[in-house]
Amino acid sequence: MRQFLTHGKVRVGLAVFGVFLLIALIGPWLVSTALGTDPHRIDYDALGASPGGDHLLGTTTSGQDVLAQLITGCRGSVVVGLLSGVIAVGVAALVGVSGGFLGGRTDQGLTAITNIFATLPSFPLMLIVAGYMTNVGSVAIALLIGLFEWPACARYLRAQTLSLRGRDFVQALRMVGESRRRLVFVEIMPHLTGVLSSLFLRAVVTGVFAEAGLRFLGIGGGDGVTWGTMIANAQQQEGVVRGLWWWFAPPGLFIALLGTATALVNFGLDEIGNPVLRHSSRASIRRARAHLAARRNRTAPAEVAS
Repeated sequence: MRQFLTHGKVRVGLAVFGVFLLIALIGPWLVSTALGTDPHRIDYDALGASPGGDHLLGTTTSGQDVLAQLITGCRGSVVVGLLSGVIAVGVAALVGVSGGFLGGRTDQGLTAITNIFATLPSFPLMLIVAGYMTNVGSVAIALLIGLFEWPACARYLRAQTLSLRGRDFVQALRMVGESRRRLVFVEIMPHLTGVLSSLFLRAVVTGVFAEAGLRFLGIGGGDGVTWGTMIANAQQQEGVVRGLWWWFAPPGLFIALLGTATALVNFGLDEIGNPVLRHSSRASIRRARAHLAARRNRTAPAEVAS
């Protein structure tokens, strides 16, 4: 745990991710108290106004404050990502770990189900299913994303469970009569903590991107504000055509930053768990430093001579 928290990439990724979580928690309160507005309030004197004055990030073509929508939309996007990640990883753990540990016909049946879901075009199916729903809120979109994004996680967890099932300590505990439930939850699952964390973070970002894509294609309803709805409204209300960059660029940048933060944490987890990656990363840093030092030594005499 100490090595995990002291790793540079992990610390940076967790810091950025923590900032987004904090904004998601206190965002609506911050908008109502610090900004004194709400994401739906219309300022008829500032329709499509550029950043500055009373609107630090400008307004939409309808006169709504972009900064208020950006802060409030953080909660909607993060909630969709977290909920879809919990669903995807939960179903994947149930299917993958159970199949890998039990084996036999149970494993064959669960693997067949996983392969069927894996071959389905998930995003088009989300569009079709969401199109038949009358009011697609954030929770419904998170459920759709989670239920279609678990097969890849289940395959990876099954492979890891198969490897752990054959370890000596598991075989020894089986011989002394340990129950299957205790073997799974006390012996197998703790060894999968790092894998589950990595898969969860990846599922969160996948959920945020998928939600933005669905919103951009016109799926959704209600008054909820997310980064996806901001980008979709900017496209539908000609904000992109009119060059209102302050309307669609900030939510896109925040989505990219959230993806970068989770990627840094996953890279750090890989380097901590894989000594080859850790040593190769350190070696590349040493080579880069040596190269820069050599360049300085070559350019120093020329500068002195001039």
